[in-house]
Amino acid sequence: MLQPHGSVLVVDDEAALRKALRTSLTASGFTVEEASNGEEALGTVRTQPFDLILLDINMPGISGIDACRRIRGISPHSGIVMVTVRDLEDDKVRALEAGADDYVTKPFKLRELTARLKAVLRRTRVQDAAEPEVLQAGALKLDLRRRLLWRGEDEIRLSPTEFDLLAFMMKNAGAPLTHVKLLRTIWGPEYGGELEYLRSYVRMLRKKIENNPAEPEYILTEPWVGYRFRDPTDPDAPGTPDLESE
Repeated sequence: MLQPHGSVLVVDDEAALRKALRTSLTASGFTVEEASNGEEALGTVRTQPFDLILLDINMPGISGIDACRRIRGISPHSGIVMVTVRDLEDDKVRALEAGADDYVTKPFKLRELTARLKAVLRRTRVQDAAEPEVLQAGALKLDLRRRLLWRGEDEIRLSPTEFDLLAFMMKNAGAPLTHVKLLRTIWGPEYGGELEYLRSYVRMLRKKIENNPAEPEYILTEPWVGYRFRDPTDPDAPGTPDLESE
């Protein structure tokens, strides 16, 4: 018997799409409920907890962005994945700033959507557990207490800022991290617009941890948004080449 991965609320004003998603996600092991707009979603979330919420950004009435912000206030521990439009990169940033954990762009493959939902669910459950002393991804092993990094058997020397940046990315593996979030988290709240500063540190990190910095496996670029740390040994990790949107 297929065990459910978690409960999902699908919020979209297109009934046919909701039905298709409900059928597909149920077959993939999720339990699914539906809402046709932001107002209905807010009412449902107030009365029933969900592990995940799949929320379209373009809906009549309350916008997807406003609905995301309000849902995050009602249900701070739910994972929220927003469905955005490919050509509007600014929508992705706005979604993340409103509290979304990730996004998927239309048109998307079911495999990509399922991978992102599973990854968000995994991250929300890990956040509820105690923080580990050592983070591992692929050939990388990061000792948070001793502030040391190994790549395979080799110790890699990092500056304090490089270590903090890599540690934050690895703690949020799989999540899209905006330029502003990275700058303000690592450098301080007064930062936010110094994109070349951040890019310089990412370039330095890639030279130290990637086999080929020009084709990174760990620190992936999210165009116009920021970066996403990926564990190359995780087959369900968002950013896997064959999971790109069609």
